[in-house]
Amino acid sequence: MAKQKTARKRRFSDHLLTLVFSVISAVYLFPLFVMVMNSFKRKAFISRAPFMLPRDSQMFAGLSNYRQGIERTDFLSSFGWSLVITLLSVGLILLCTSMCAWYISRVSNPATRLIYLAFIFSMVVPFQMVMFTLSKVANLLSLNTPWTIPIVYLGFGAGLAVFLFTGSMRSVPLAVEEAAMIDGCAPPSIFFHVVLPILQPVYVSTGILQAMWIWNDYLLPYLVLDMKRFKTIPIAVQYLKGGYGSVDMGAMMAILTLAILPIVLMYLFCQRYIVSGVMAGAVKG
Repeated sequence: MAKQKTARKRRFSDHLLTLVFSVISAVYLFPLFVMVMNSFKRKAFISRAPFMLPRDSQMFAGLSNYRQGIERTDFLSSFGWSLVITLLSVGLILLCTSMCAWYISRVSNPATRLIYLAFIFSMVVPFQMVMFTLSKVANLLSLNTPWTIPIVYLGFGAGLAVFLFTGSMRSVPLAVEEAAMIDGCAPPSIFFHVVLPILQPVYVSTGILQAMWIWNDYLLPYLVLDMKRFKTIPIAVQYLKGGYGSVDMGAMMAILTLAILPIVLMYLFCQRYIVSGVMAGAVKG
């Protein structure tokens, strides 16, 4: 009897939690639904009835908002530059920080502890404190192109990445690496053939977190890049503003929908790695 009561309480709590989190999910997803819905409306009806479905031909704009937004923002070029910057930056962050974290976790001395504390401290430094100095230095060092700005992103993304990788690598048994060393593997081979496959969930979760930040970042590319030659998607969106602060809301909703689509698809495809990777890096450190 007691077991049945316990089972009923557990089922009730499970259903209650499912209901609560479903409501929370709906609250978070509702703005995305409104954005996608309004991307198919004519401009006049977006302000007049933002929460109404486009139910007739007078309200429904079809793909005209998408065509207009793509033409006015040069979306394909901006998408290409955003993709280049994101891929290069995430790849550089994952490679450099994982190797650095491997060294920190395997070599215990005051220098490595100081380096680790410096990375942790970098996580609490707000970007606004260094943005003017950073833009000046980036111009002096010719880091104002999509091919070189990943170096700047490496500096800002290294703190979180090193924190996650270090915590995970401390949980990897040292005996595995010692066995590979006995078999004749050099340190680079040990890292790429032994350590890296074990830390795959952390690589994926860290890569997703960094990609979401870099893809949606507006301020750093705006300060560093040459705006006459290179525009990322967040920067291109502002070109939909007209005179006296007027905004083409239909085209803007369409471009924002296209902008978030790649990162949402990547997140849905890799979401199963996020919790395991973050927990491995945060708890076991």
